[in-house]
Amino acid sequence: MAKKQFVILGLGRFGASIATTVYNLGHDVLAIDKDEDRIQEIADNVTHAVQMDATDENSLKTLGIRNFDVAVVTIGNNIQASIMATLLVKEMGVKYIIAKGNSDMHAKVLYKIGADRVILPEHDMGVRVAHNLVSSNILDYIELSAEHSMVEIEALSEWNNKSIKDIKIRGKYGINVVAVKNGNSIKVSPSAEYVIKDKDVLVALGTSEDLSKFESMLGKKSK
Repeated sequence: MAKKQFVILGLGRFGASIATTVYNLGHDVLAIDKDEDRIQEIADNVTHAVQMDATDENSLKTLGIRNFDVAVVTIGNNIQASIMATLLVKEMGVKYIIAKGNSDMHAKVLYKIGADRVILPEHDMGVRVAHNLVSSNILDYIELSAEHSMVEIEALSEWNNKSIKDIKIRGKYGINVVAVKNGNSIKVSPSAEYVIKDKDVLVALGTSEDLSKFESMLGKKSK
């Protein structure tokens, strides 16, 4: 995995979590926040931590922001500051920009000014919880786009000792199993002959429509 350079603008709980996780995964992280206490708290868990206003264009330029691979703008509660910081890192030439939004309208504005991806934490968590409520076998649900999603499914007991081909997920529902997890091990791109074991978690990709039909089946079986 190639080492990348990330700049995180805003160190609330969400931003700090991203910064420390990316750093622990072996990447360079520059963390920026105007709150000195937040900077001190995170200083030992990132490459560099700088106290400054992320909407100050001149200050950002002195940090060489244009050389970073990814900018993550997590100033979600202050919409004006969020928009300004996103616009600045875009104009400075950052290759990929992720921004935190707090509403659909905020997200639309962020996309308009150049964000490559907008995360709505409360919405995304709500979607995940809702899918888990429909079926306890749904462990996680991630919307990749308006048309496609990815889901983690705890294997049904009736699938044990059967191959992926035998349970006919693709044939019946048009869903592709892209990985299988069991504890700390993961098998990427398993063949159709892979035999499902107890406690396997299938990571599947499909259209939202196909996944909805599949979830409906799981919901009926879990009742």
